Order: sequence, then structure tokens, then C-alpha cells
Amino acid sequence: MPHAITHEESLDSYRSQIDFVLNSYKPHGMQLSRFQNIILGGLGGSGIGAKIVSDYMQASLSVPSQLIGDYDLPAYANDKTLVILSSYSGNTEETLSLQSQAQARGCAIITVTAGGELLKRSKELGYITYPIESGFQPRMTLGYSLSTLFLIFGELANIDFVPQLRASMDLLSHPEPLKAEAAKIIDLFKGHENNKYITICDTYTYASGIRFCQQLQENAKAEGFLSVLPENNHNMIETYYGVHDSNFILFNSGKNPRVNKRFGFVKALLEKNGQTVYDFSLEQFDIIAIYRSIYVLDWVSIYLSNSRKVDNMAIPNILDLKGFLSA
Repeated sequence: MPHAITHEESLDSYRSQIDFVLNSYKPHGMQLSRFQNIILGGLGGSGIGAKIVSDYMQASLSVPSQLIGDYDLPAYANDKTLVILSSYSGNTEETLSLQSQAQARGCAIITVTAGGELLKRSKELGYITYPIESGFQPRMTLGYSLSTLFLIFGELANIDFVPQLRASMDLLSHPEPLKAEAAKIIDLFKGHENNKYITICDTYTYASGIRFCQQLQENAKAEGFLSVLPENNHNMIETYYGVHDSNFILFNSGKNPRVNKRFGFVKALLEKNGQTVYDFSLEQFDIIAIYRSIYVLDWVSIYLSNSRKVDNMAIPNILDLKGFLSA
């Protein structure tokens, strides 16, 4: 029986995922002017890369993009739509449903997958397909899909993301300081490991914040929730009285001066109420910062799984659901 690649091994070799993409990527040759919109399809660890890249590219694309994590395409999808489907296993039923609908409507289709039915259909129907190495847990392959999608979108927008991807790879070649920061976050919440984890983010860090919550949930079996500024200040802030059974992490991109002031106010308010807060704000917001933050927070989920003494590889509830649906 082949060795199951652990999450720790996946993270220790994370830079190799970016390297694989840089060495294997072939231009798709599509022009953005051909399309009126872009739809990305994917869920869980396969879908979050699409969300991160789609959000990042909003300022650079002249057409809208939308992530669909469900069974059905929106009514506007047609032959002027580019559909990019990401599924590590290639057997995600929601993503396969999107593929069938996209084909029927004459959409242009690109796939990112390691195998399964999606790869089979892609070969049969001649879709442009980007490979992912197999053998990993899907949630630990974000480096493949994220890097591939940056290159796909960069080509559409005439932006060369290769230098930033190489710089990200170089950063991850020296992981010990990043792992030390993850350990520092866990140490801050020592004795309160079983609390809820509330990440307060802004618009720019929202997608990466979702990723962190997903990793807390799957790896550490911990409740992870996301709150977004400035929206938080119009509602959720009214719950900040007294001490909550929650650990707070501030995840600010620093891009908006008004939002920066709001983060400062929220931090002071939480600490005044006796809450423990870790400030994970970024010095700058770019692709390198995205890879860095994802890497650190992935390690947080692994260290937390160890503190909580849970198996970060096992996902019995998800497997039970899949069995239930297949029956």
C-alpha cells in the first residue's frame, strides 16, 4: 500500500508545488476580449484557489469573474463565458455537473485536475487541461491550483506573475521562520485551544481567511469563523461585550487607510474586554504575501490538531456524507 503523504510532508515540500507548475505550464492562448465573463467552479481545497485568484484579479480584469461552489451555472453563462473547473480528484459531483452544463451551453472550458472523471472528459472533449501531481490530500494541494490559476489569469490580463511565483517559492525554501510564527500563534492561545477561532479580515484577505477557516475545520476539527471589515463594524461589533469563548486573529491587508483605523479600534475593544488577540496584519499585499500567509496559517491548523490531539488526516464525517449520497 502506498505511503499516504502527511500534511507535514506536504507543507515541508510546498515550494515544489509551485516549481511543478512553473515547469509544466503551457499557455492556453485565449484572449480576454473573446469573453463577457469568467466562471470558476470548485469546492473545498480545490475551489479556494479559484476564489483567491478571482478576488485578486478584480482590479486587473475588464470582465467579471465568479466562483460557483454548487451544481448549477448561472443563467448568464453562454458561448461568451470562460469556465475554469478545478477538482483535485476529478470526481467532485458538483464540479462535474458544472462541466456538463458548460459543455451544453457552448462555454469555453479549462480544467485543473489530477485525474478522475474530469480528466477523462477533458481528454475526450479536447479541453485545455493543467495537471496536478497525485498522492496528496486535496486540501494540501493549493500550491498547484493557486499557481496554475495565477498563470491562467495572468495570461488573460497580460500580466507576468512568474517573478512573484518564483519569489514565493524562494520564500518557502526557508520555512523555519514561518513555522515559528505559526507556533507563536498557537502558543498565544495555549490553554484555550478548544475555543472558537474568529478571523477578522478585510476584502483583500477574505479568500485567504476562508482557506484558514477550512483548514481549522478539516485538520484541527476546530470551529473557524470569518468576519469581514468594514461590514463587521455595522453589526458584529455589537457582540463585543465581555469575554467570549473565542480566539481572535486579525488578518488585515493594510490596503485601505479607513479600514486600517477600524482594525485598530476593534483590536483595542477586544483587548479592553479581556480577549486574546493575535495581529496577523500584512506589511504589504501581493502574491508573495498571499503564499506566505497561507503557509503560516496552514501550519497553525496542523499545530492546533496536535494540541487538540486529533487526526488531521482523517475526515470521517465527509466520507460518511459521500457514502450517504452515493447510496
